[in-house]
Amino acid sequence: MATDTAPEGWLDDFRSEGTGENSRVGIIFVHGFTGSPASMRPWAHYFTDRGYTVSVPQLPGHGTQWQRLNEVSWGQWPAKVIEELAWLRTRCSKVFIFGLSMGGCTTLNVAEREQVDGLVLVNPMAHIPGIQIKFAPLIALFKKGMPSVGDDIKKPGVTEWGYDVLPTRGVIQLQKMLLATRANLEKATAPLLIFHSVDDHVLPVSNTNIIVSEIGTPIDQLTRVELKNSYHVATLDFDSDVIFEKSLTFVQSHS
Repeated sequence: MATDTAPEGWLDDFRSEGTGENSRVGIIFVHGFTGSPASMRPWAHYFTDRGYTVSVPQLPGHGTQWQRLNEVSWGQWPAKVIEELAWLRTRCSKVFIFGLSMGGCTTLNVAEREQVDGLVLVNPMAHIPGIQIKFAPLIALFKKGMPSVGDDIKKPGVTEWGYDVLPTRGVIQLQKMLLATRANLEKATAPLLIFHSVDDHVLPVSNTNIIVSEIGTPIDQLTRVELKNSYHVATLDFDSDVIFEKSLTFVQSHS
């Protein structure tokens, strides 16, 4: 896994204005921790091909060098998404946010504060289980980086073009966002489509279970789908077609 081999432009912010009747529907695609916009580009292109207006933001600290992720505060991540939300609202009458992994938590954080028409989450993050996270501040004093958790993809030869190091100070900020977001999950009430990989080597199913049980979305507006042939970065894996097709149906039903 490395960022320097990514297709040109795939690590950067990406916006595309739609065409036809679907152009009035906007979608933001939010990548995960240590990942990059590249993990969301095929999903975004699926919607641009159908005329939708899309945004794939590069979250602060990502898509450059891993050391940059040790220099950001967690509030910068949802702030970036809110910035894209404002851009879409000048063009669209309906807006959705799609999030992968930490991008799912970022999406939920925004949805707790902003009105959106629907959420689609793939293997979203809600907590870091275990006691090791309690020692994160101590670990960060001695180590700037640890082994990466990226590229958990079943399909051979596929990468998300993320960092090959886990920035320890960035993990502290991630934990802060997780705690702040979970404390207000009931404030997120938008319709929700949530995907969970049965074989996810990064996040346990407890993350999805927490969101489903604590979010404010009415039960009749919440759909859960299990992915049986993908690992964590399912947007680039064998089940990507399932994600793309079901998310399109979801958007159509709510717009």
